[in-house]
Amino acid sequence: MNRISRRSLMQTAGAVTLAPSMTAAAPSSTWPILEGPDTPRLCILAGREESYLRRAKQIGVDTIIGGGVGPIPWKEEDIRALIHRTREAGLTHYNIMIGGFNRAVYARPGRDEDIDKVIQSVRAAGKAGLPVIEYNWYAHRAMEGYFAETGRGGSGHTGFDYEKMRGLPALPEEGAHTLEEMWANITYFLKAVVPVAQESGVRLALHPNDPPAPVSRGSGQIMGSVAGWKRLIAIVDSPANGITYDCGVTREMGEDPVEVFRYFASRDRVNHMHYRNVRVIKPYERYTEVGIDEGQVDMFAVMKEVVRQKYTRTIYPEHPRGLDYDDEHDKLLGKPRGGYPGGGGYAGQVFTVAYARAMLQAALSQ
Repeated sequence: MNRISRRSLMQTAGAVTLAPSMTAAAPSSTWPILEGPDTPRLCILAGREESYLRRAKQIGVDTIIGGGVGPIPWKEEDIRALIHRTREAGLTHYNIMIGGFNRAVYARPGRDEDIDKVIQSVRAAGKAGLPVIEYNWYAHRAMEGYFAETGRGGSGHTGFDYEKMRGLPALPEEGAHTLEEMWANITYFLKAVVPVAQESGVRLALHPNDPPAPVSRGSGQIMGSVAGWKRLIAIVDSPANGITYDCGVTREMGEDPVEVFRYFASRDRVNHMHYRNVRVIKPYERYTEVGIDEGQVDMFAVMKEVVRQKYTRTIYPEHPRGLDYDDEHDKLLGKPRGGYPGGGGYAGQVFTVAYARAMLQAALSQ
């Protein structure tokens, strides 16, 4: 009769104890985890250079936003041509920013003509198969508060300080507008445009006021607070009346990016999303846009909530930081340092996309 030693018995017991936890830790998904119809989709902005579609594909991005289709009213054939060009490269065109309707923003004579041009553009987009139209609603954007800061290793950061522009007078071409004036103007606009967007199968995505300064050259900012975002989607109760959710702007206002995303996504009002990080000194007034991995936003917590809410639209890892490589080698974006003081180019974009993909794959694997 064989005797079982005490050591053998303990080893056997240990194996039995460890087996369940080892099984539980095994990944349940097949790698690599790829984007699909049931997942969010990373996207980048269309570039001016001919190679931007190739560059997008090389870094694993299959969705493009932006691009020019001419002044409003947009023509269906122009949108189709842009979508076709993107598709020929093996990518999808998802979203184009619309502008050129300032008379509607300021409620000036001719605003009905501007709104009709927007409506024609929405109909053209629907016929061409463009899912989302993004837009802004600024009386004045608080760009005067931006300045370049130096980040890790001499990289470029983008600072904002409201003190640099506090009390600046209104510009003659814009005028000064109270907050309630701006709300009245966008209410008039949305009641005319949203029903057409809904009929056309197009979703509107209004970007938050960024920077979210309390007053910008004498004018109130309707999208400068989460309360404003909530008020917006209640004007016309439709998924076509949504927002571009931005976790960076949310943090700039001192709000919790996870809770804010949950509020809007659970109501199906996030029609596009920006993904970036900031370090806030004073909400609304003083902050710095930093590397996507080094700010105060818990980017993984945001991405887990995105997956938890079953969000399947686009995520744009935006505002790359300024890197020496881009300054020395890459001029293809058409603007120095990405158009913002301390902003970056293609190398910085590759970093933000890679980081966002890691967050997305990790969130999808849980």
